[in-house]
Amino acid sequence: MLRTAVVLFNLGGPDSPRSIQPFLNNLFNDPAIIGIPWPLRPLLASVISHRRQKEARRIYDRIGGSSPLLENTRLQAEALEAAMDDEGLKVFVAMRYWHPMSEDTAIEVAEFKPDRIILLPLYPQFSTTTTASSLREWRRAWRRHGADVPTRAVCCWPRQEGLVACHAGLLREALEEAAGAPVRVLFSAHGLPETVIRGGDPYQWQVEQTSAAVARAAGLGEGDWTVAYQSRVGPLAWIGPSVEEEIERAGREDRGVVVVPVAFVSEHSETLVELDIEYRELAHGAGCTPYIRVAAPGCDARFIAGLAGIVRSVRDGDRPDLAAECGGRSCPAGLRKCPCPVR
Repeated sequence: MLRTAVVLFNLGGPDSPRSIQPFLNNLFNDPAIIGIPWPLRPLLASVISHRRQKEARRIYDRIGGSSPLLENTRLQAEALEAAMDDEGLKVFVAMRYWHPMSEDTAIEVAEFKPDRIILLPLYPQFSTTTTASSLREWRRAWRRHGADVPTRAVCCWPRQEGLVACHAGLLREALEEAAGAPVRVLFSAHGLPETVIRGGDPYQWQVEQTSAAVARAAGLGEGDWTVAYQSRVGPLAWIGPSVEEEIERAGREDRGVVVVPVAFVSEHSETLVELDIEYRELAHGAGCTPYIRVAAPGCDARFIAGLAGIVRSVRDGDRPDLAAECGGRSCPAGLRKCPCPVR
């Protein structure tokens, strides 16, 4: 019986108030986030993390002082392992900026002695700042701790059937809650600086692909929804429109909003604080009612079935390394940061 290790990747989050500053330092010291060279990058990361820790502590205090992302991801790993029903398969978790990071998880996977490894980032839409960074860090760690094991990585799955079905089902429930009130659906995703997208990063295009697929599955008309971006930080221009702008627009039009966190698969600070508290308060002040936030997929059976389908496809098929959901490249050729080859 072949032993298969599946590694789920996510960004991670601080597990206590004391870990907030080092978590931020790890984040800003990533060359995918701040592209200036060493040794200036660590110095700048230290300055930024110390300046931002007070605001970050305020955010995490609103959800108990730490991030729930690791616990939620471990629950997803357990659910995926159960859905696979494969005695030779074990699912591991690796976080990018806080423990367990790739260095820790590589040791666990090496001890498992797998015959093959499947790398599955829990970012449905590929970006150099998330998927590429996580996979690069894993490969660095695995070279230090693991043997030469056949490894395949999934780069993106923006239109995966289980993901779309889950979002669409939860969205329909939210629209029923709106009880016929005029609302606009906002598909919300974490924003990125415009310079990243202009450099050929396919993230924005893939977010739009996910949103359009969910809108079709939920039966939305063309004017019933839009894509918006959240979590802007720093002085750079970011992709838009922002969620704030769309909430204010809906208020002016006497509409409410239904917000779908289309790029997040687990609840964490961006959903529990930014969407549930800060944007809700903004909507109230803008006269934007109702304000309804759709849950992240979490361990929804449709979503877990989708992840299991991805793993089976990679495990049983002949897909190349860094394969998209369709078994090959789905991004337009002009998005040159997409790692899948143009065919």
